[in-house]
Amino acid sequence: MNRTSFAALGLLALPCALMAQQRLPLKLTPKPTVPEITPADLMTRVYAFADDSMMGRQTGTVYHDKGTDYIARELSRLGLKPGGDNGTFFQSFPTRGLANDVKLRVDGREFTVWRDFLPRDPGSSTPELRNTTVVYGGVFFDTARMIDPAQAAGRVVVFTVPRGWQANRGVLMQRYSASVAIAIATLDQMPEEARVALSQPSMAPAPGMLPPVSFFYASQAMAEVMLGAPIASLSVGATGKAISGALAFTLMQAPGLRNVIGILPGSDPTVRGQYVAIGAHSDHAPEGTAVPVDHDSLYAFYHIVRPGGADDGNKPATAGDWPKIRALLDSLRRLRPSRMDSVFNGADDDASGSMAMLEVAEAFATANAKPKRSILFVWHVAEEQGLVGSQYFTDHPTVPRDSIVAQINIDMIGRGGAADTPGGGPGYLQLIGSRRLSTELGDVVEAEGKKFNPAFKFDYQYDANGHPGQYYCRSDHYNYARYGIPVVFMSTGGHAEYHQITDEPQYLDYDQLGRVTQLVLNTANRLASLEHRVVVDKPKPDPRGNCVQ
Repeated sequence: MNRTSFAALGLLALPCALMAQQRLPLKLTPKPTVPEITPADLMTRVYAFADDSMMGRQTGTVYHDKGTDYIARELSRLGLKPGGDNGTFFQSFPTRGLANDVKLRVDGREFTVWRDFLPRDPGSSTPELRNTTVVYGGVFFDTARMIDPAQAAGRVVVFTVPRGWQANRGVLMQRYSASVAIAIATLDQMPEEARVALSQPSMAPAPGMLPPVSFFYASQAMAEVMLGAPIASLSVGATGKAISGALAFTLMQAPGLRNVIGILPGSDPTVRGQYVAIGAHSDHAPEGTAVPVDHDSLYAFYHIVRPGGADDGNKPATAGDWPKIRALLDSLRRLRPSRMDSVFNGADDDASGSMAMLEVAEAFATANAKPKRSILFVWHVAEEQGLVGSQYFTDHPTVPRDSIVAQINIDMIGRGGAADTPGGGPGYLQLIGSRRLSTELGDVVEAEGKKFNPAFKFDYQYDANGHPGQYYCRSDHYNYARYGIPVVFMSTGGHAEYHQITDEPQYLDYDQLGRVTQLVLNTANRLASLEHRVVVDKPKPDPRGNCVQ
């Protein structure tokens, strides 16, 4: 790269064909990074940030602090200005906890928190349960066996799942936003490590991320008391008993909750006080670690049965899947020995975005020519817990909020191949939100993407109004957009490793990651060097309203 400009690179240090032929190592010896954006640098950073020693960078733990310490050290080395609290790179904030003596009452019986039910904190405005009617909502994942949203209005809705214990909280709360509470009758199936993790002080999602609906996991015994009958005997929509009680959360202090913020000052004194923000999340899935399992067995199962990773839920294998799983596992056994694995490394989600930001920071910091406006780098904590870090930063910004002219959010940008995503391949990239507030922002991204060889192939399908995945509402960019700041969310999309133990550095496409990282740099530089601030020509949302895609 020409260090005096930021023209798009058509070729990076390692060509795609070479990367495809290589079988990447499980571990990598770190090497010094260089000013240019290269796949080699990105490998060094991702392998370090998503190493087993980080224990999944779980929010609220010393392991997340370990990851953010690494980011802060790099920002200091590169000479960026601290943008956090008290002259540091960190912005810390309190979390929320539930008292241990909380009870819920049904039909004259009391049920105790953590033993009989386990709440998730949806925010501070959830209604109290006052003799609220319970109704059976059916089987999650099977819309043909789920209650109509109108039937759930004003009620507590109990769901089961076909297997396992997990259900998509965001999807349920959006679909049943008129209900008072949602209960998942799977507490008995929840692994002990998940119980421990979810019982810790939690972070309330940003206003508008989730409706004011209480959400909790219940034991089967409690659920059947709530419903007044064995679940197996009930039809969807069956009315149960009345339930009372309050799930009131209070503020408290906890470790491991901090954003990392660095600033590259702009070169033009007249607009240096304006910022182009770049963001990614530094945490990963809330589990952190799990009971050790054979890595390649999981890999084979997910790639055959659940190619969408966690988005495929608890989808079971069919009789026809097992021979394919065995064949894939046998091929892996010929390449390497069996290995037990227990860490949710989060290499693509979101070490790819977090380390891309460091590469962009290094390229800007070492360039001879700086952009006119300042560049604001924010690594948000607790995206996986409900966009909490970005909520806190945008509610308590360390620079004037109206000085942020645009925000680029990057999450899962290290894959995107044809085997991962329909239509994927070199240059594939999903764009979300790029024209929802500013036509100009979308035009800039398009123009920068065309400068590459080959040009980027932008996929806008997940940005469609009403898309069931609600991606516009599900990552950190929305907390900027709710304040009228133009945003673009860049992602290479999901894959079989999404939120799985198998999301490791060895499976990333570092040539693709390098291209997206370069696009982020070029786009940020263009936005920061415009003669005017990015034009907002679309209606701004209510910052306290519910997000609607």
